[in-house]
Amino acid sequence: MKLSSINFSQKAVTLFVIALLYFAALPNQAAFAQNNIVYEEVDKMPVPHGGMEGLMSYLGQNIKYPKAAKKKGIEGKVFVDFVVKEDGSISDVSILRGIGGGCDEEAFRVVSDSPQWTPGEIDGKPVSTRMKLPIEFKL
Repeated sequence: MKLSSINFSQKAVTLFVIALLYFAALPNQAAFAQNNIVYEEVDKMPVPHGGMEGLMSYLGQNIKYPKAAKKKGIEGKVFVDFVVKEDGSISDVSILRGIGGGCDEEAFRVVSDSPQWTPGEIDGKPVSTRMKLPIEFKL
């Protein structure tokens, strides 16, 4: 009888230690998972370098109207989707809706190369935020 109660105590202590280690690691896993979250709604939206005026200036100075689009008379809006990361850098750029003639590629290039943004915030902390930006091409 004494032998089995000792085995039970050792097993209980072992299970307790394993459970303690498991639950101690959970906060670190949650913090790691949280870094990979991309928000669409935040308390404070990301702001481009120089504000919206700075963004319009940057786009106006850096967009080169594609020759093929000029030749074919292509005009319209290219809708660009991208992520402003916690450090303000741009990533995951994609075209939601394009107009062709090289305009899609030009919009992709200009957004990818845009200067650092001020990141979005939740509870005063910077977070990665998904953005959508229409870029108009007009002859």
